Amino acid sequence: MPKTSELDERISKCQKILDEDPNSQIFAALAEAYRKKGELDKAFQVCQNGLRIHPSYGSAHLVMAKVNLDRGQYDWAEIEAQKAAEIDGYTRAVELLLAEVYIYKGEFSAAIKMLKRLHEADPQNTQISKLLEIARRLPEEQRQLAPQGPDAAATQEEAMQETATKRVETALNSQAIVQAAITLDGVAGSAFIESDGALRYLEWASSVLDGRLVVNSMSQLVRQMGSELVQTSFGNVESMLIECNKECFYVVPAHNGTFLFLVDQVARLGSFRMKVEGLLGRYQ
Repeated sequence: MPKTSELDERISKCQKILDEDPNSQIFAALAEAYRKKGELDKAFQVCQNGLRIHPSYGSAHLVMAKVNLDRGQYDWAEIEAQKAAEIDGYTRAVELLLAEVYIYKGEFSAAIKMLKRLHEADPQNTQISKLLEIARRLPEEQRQLAPQGPDAAATQEEAMQETATKRVETALNSQAIVQAAITLDGVAGSAFIESDGALRYLEWASSVLDGRLVVNSMSQLVRQMGSELVQTSFGNVESMLIECNKECFYVVPAHNGTFLFLVDQVARLGSFRMKVEGLLGRYQ
């Protein structure tokens, strides 16, 4: 692990290059240095900004996957690792990271299958051997700890509560969802608007539409539509889809505000909704 002084020097050099050339791909190295230093929010922001300019830079998607893994956002980490694989192929680095993600997600069979193939190709690699050992050991330990006898039900309930607690720990707030959504394919903007109409968080990549103007217009529209539908007994608005010529807006009211997403191509809407609804399902 590099020393803090070495990381600070690397960060300084990378930042200088990026300041001189904002389009430089050095952002990936800068984000990785921040990640190794433990400054995950900075790493995420730097990598996210860079990927808006270089969405086909596979190494940067791999860095973003590592950042999300360190943040405990395992689904995002898997998505980013798969993007890296789509661009650069299933390299050893990508497969090792995916195997680690699968272990954290409890998908041990997938991890073991991938690690066994890597181990056969490189039996002397200690990192692969160590991960394979962990992937094999953890499910066995879970089986040994499985409740037995008359107290099994109570123990199972405790286990369920522990699982629920872990899920709460990995729950997402509105800022995290806005930041995650903008990294999805086809998303040109994401925002969270508070119940009083104030803009709370905004991540905007569209060069055609002004984010703040869009948010202001959509905020008024959502309040008006919600009020009219409730008054006519249709019930509360669960989501709203507005399709334009090329872009579309996906609006989702929450308990304390509203999420707004701009998708730059209507054709991508289906896959986007599946991914963003997975994020919203973890909203707290």
